[in-house]
Amino acid sequence: MTIHVLASQELKIDSEDDVVLVRRAVRTLAEARGFDSFAVAALTTAVTELSRNVWVHARRGMALVEEVTDGERNGIRVEFRDEGPGIADIEWAMASGHSTASSLGLGLGGTRRLVDVFHLESKPGQGTTVCITKWKRA
Repeated sequence: MTIHVLASQELKIDSEDDVVLVRRAVRTLAEARGFDSFAVAALTTAVTELSRNVWVHARRGMALVEEVTDGERNGIRVEFRDEGPGIADIEWAMASGHSTASSLGLGLGGTRRLVDVFHLESKPGQGTTVCITKWKRA
């Protein structure tokens, strides 16, 4: 199915305060679009973890928050991009139990379980892009 973007907002992640602003923007959007409380909590937690990863590992980046539809369902997609050191061993980083000391403790693997779609691309020395999508339940 083709996914269409209904609206988008780009948010910078250049400080720890920006992590809070990204989390708040996504939570507000999910609540406004009628996501159930579990989905709001899951999406907010995933966004917090990924925003913090950008700040901790790259010190700057961005989050592109999008309202999306595939014609049958509506969702929220958030893409995180940074130009930090990248992830040398993605398989290790995705394994359960691996997270940074300053994160929520979920790691990338735990974050992946909170959302419906999770895609990660990273090249050492060139940065990381993580894109997540949470679909609204009918």
